[in-house]
Amino acid sequence: MQEFDKSRTKQNLARAFAGECQDGARYQFMATLAQDEGYNYMQTIFKTHAKNEMAHAKKFYNLITDNCSCKQKNIEICGGYPFTKGNLLDTIKDAMGVEESQSDNVYPDFAKVAKDEGYADIAKAFLFASSVENCHKLMLEQLYTKLKGKKLYKSPTAIKWKCSNCGFEHTAKNAWDVCPSCDMPQGYVEIPIDMQSGDE
Repeated sequence: MQEFDKSRTKQNLARAFAGECQDGARYQFMATLAQDEGYNYMQTIFKTHAKNEMAHAKKFYNLITDNCSCKQKNIEICGGYPFTKGNLLDTIKDAMGVEESQSDNVYPDFAKVAKDEGYADIAKAFLFASSVENCHKLMLEQLYTKLKGKKLYKSPTAIKWKCSNCGFEHTAKNAWDVCPSCDMPQGYVEIPIDMQSGDE
């Protein structure tokens, strides 16, 4: 087993921790943007994603502190982190790219290094995070497609729409403009997401 303090795994954990912290912050920014544009339920989705990312960050932080032989004051890392500005649609597209990179490349690569260096538990942690990032990617892809095509609240067939505020449900092709039960605007309608694929 490679000594942890000299391992690539330690560096990768530090990079992952930094990346997850920034992802969590970006999702908080996206949640505010969604709220400003009137998409209350989408705001809830982004807040949940932010919570997920911070949970990953805590896991990676603990793996570093639990495995270091001494108190680690600083770990020098080098990495590229995105800084972009745009409307809600732009930020969703950017987040899709980040999630795809993490789920398809970064975390699987980190897991392989950890396994090769003898850290099977850390390899599993990277793969678990990768699977969550893939779910985020699938959800973002659908939100992006629906928002861009102005189909967030439209369906080719009748489906059940639900108000995230009061729980009112109604089956139709299109969601209501204003909830007939609690008078909340359309942005409170739960957006249907198919997690089995990236299709609408």
